[in-house]
Amino acid sequence: MKIKNTTDIILESISEGVFTVDLNWRIISFNRAAEEITGIPRKEAMGKNCWEVFRTNMCESNCALRRTMAEKKPIINTATYFVNSEKQRVPVTVSTAVLRDKNGEIIGGVETFRDQRQEEELRKALHGRYQLGDMVSQSPIMQKIFDLLPQVSESDSAVLIQGETGTGKELLARAIHGLSLRREKPFTAINCGALPDTLLESELFGYKAGAFTNAMKNKPGIFASAHKGTILLDEIGDISDAFQVKLLRVLQDKTFLPLGATQFEKSDVRIISSTHQDLDDLVKQGKFRMDLYYRINIICLQLPPLRERKEDIPILVDRFIERINRLRKRTVQGISHEALAVLMTYDYPGNIRELENIIEHAFILCPDTYILPDHLPDHFRFQAPLPGKFASDTMAASKKSFETRAIMDALKKNNYNRQAAARDLGIHKSTLFRKIKALGIILPEIDGRAGRRRI
Repeated sequence: MKIKNTTDIILESISEGVFTVDLNWRIISFNRAAEEITGIPRKEAMGKNCWEVFRTNMCESNCALRRTMAEKKPIINTATYFVNSEKQRVPVTVSTAVLRDKNGEIIGGVETFRDQRQEEELRKALHGRYQLGDMVSQSPIMQKIFDLLPQVSESDSAVLIQGETGTGKELLARAIHGLSLRREKPFTAINCGALPDTLLESELFGYKAGAFTNAMKNKPGIFASAHKGTILLDEIGDISDAFQVKLLRVLQDKTFLPLGATQFEKSDVRIISSTHQDLDDLVKQGKFRMDLYYRINIICLQLPPLRERKEDIPILVDRFIERINRLRKRTVQGISHEALAVLMTYDYPGNIRELENIIEHAFILCPDTYILPDHLPDHFRFQAPLPGKFASDTMAASKKSFETRAIMDALKKNNYNRQAAARDLGIHKSTLFRKIKALGIILPEIDGRAGRRRI
């Protein structure tokens, strides 16, 4: 493309890819950055339909440029990806606007896109640090559990996981199984509190043909089908006294008797139990057998409620937005600082499960931009910060999240040049270094100073 004027010079100089299309969706301009990001030479792109060049997940049903052309409204920073010339998936953020001539007539559309590969790699690095299995956390309390889990997983001892409803007890059990030597074998979870004794017994131990009416053939139970794997006995505190005795025999002798059988079968499974109740208190009340309690409580892990690990709210919100975007083929960008501040003041009686439901509710009301306070459930609009130490802790966690985002935005804007980022933030470079270390921010190996590798 021959550079004719100041506008062309600017378009060739910026780091964002820019292309324009006419009313027939044919590309009529394609800047240098667009060539570099896509790996497609300008001469190959010119004259083609944009969807032939940009094979994105938005082209078929949710094209941002098509929406802009139809509604005559710009779209800002929509997340998507395209497949480049090397058949690699490239994450980008896209902005679109209509293209007008000097008389104000619409003659086509313009789209800018920013390469997000470096940001995505950084996000993966951060998740790698704060993630274990499907669990994510940057809470010191949870980090202690994460640090302990490899040792717990290597053992074959029984584990008891205690925590309020919605704190992620099954996710923790799956993480233990996933790190163990049994990880190639089945993991099976059963809610003991949801079934009566007879059904729970048949589910766990199986039955033989003729054991009861309509038992036409043998049916193996969970103890048989999960052989050499792991069984999670969820809500074990709800099982009856009678069934506690049967379960104790299985754990002691490592054998079980299917309904209608005359011979015991061997059991080779690891038992993980979980409950929202205080089993120690139930033992003292005589509602749970002491001998069974000691059998299942070789290792005890206590999951804290979300109100005690509020620093995890931002990272959990990001995880839920990412997951729901993927499931619903949406492109919600994230959550606004104002909406996040509101979420940080809430007590979450339903814990992480309730937070996930709140974000799902927000998705229904939110367009493909950012979740705002108005998108949250009605009761959040009247939510006031709580007084005292709780409010102080909440504000501290919220401040930490905001500082992290501000620093990351400045670093990305300056290609991870820390001196330039510090200048933008209005702080000394040494102060920025201290904050990066204190907040646990992981920097990419290239620091932005002429592509030098960070030592």
